[in-house]
Amino acid sequence: MKIEYNNLYTHFILVTKNRYPYIQEIHRVRIEKYVTGIVNNSNSKLYSIYANPEHVHFLVSRSPKISEEAFITRVVDSTKNFINENKLCQGIFSWQESASAFSVSKSDVDKVCKYILNQPLHHKKISFQQEYDDFIRFYQKTLKWEIS
Repeated sequence: MKIEYNNLYTHFILVTKNRYPYIQEIHRVRIEKYVTGIVNNSNSKLYSIYANPEHVHFLVSRSPKISEEAFITRVVDSTKNFINENKLCQGIFSWQESASAFSVSKSDVDKVCKYILNQPLHHKKISFQQEYDDFIRFYQKTLKWEIS
């Protein structure tokens, strides 16, 4: 069945292999623009993105025609090839084997965008490891599924 209207906001976090700081500031905007193109070509909309040295946050409104897993696989495979083909890092670039995807309510889109765009200041106060642990604790606490 065709889905005419949707609100599928997802905050994705990608982490570089072994959390190595591959993404240099000099190439950050170019990588962000490349991800923006992938999102647009997936009939989705990018709201915000920030590429930190060892991880990338971005918020999208995803097309219902593509699953979160298929979407992030497209982003991961394409960006890995783009970064390696254009030699945008030293050595061979790779992402971790898994990513994170967090649903976002429409009322929180602005708040999440500000959070993503504020990454440089945010990480002066808190490490990526602490940030990630906090995300996992928050979402595990709020999403307790019980199987009967």
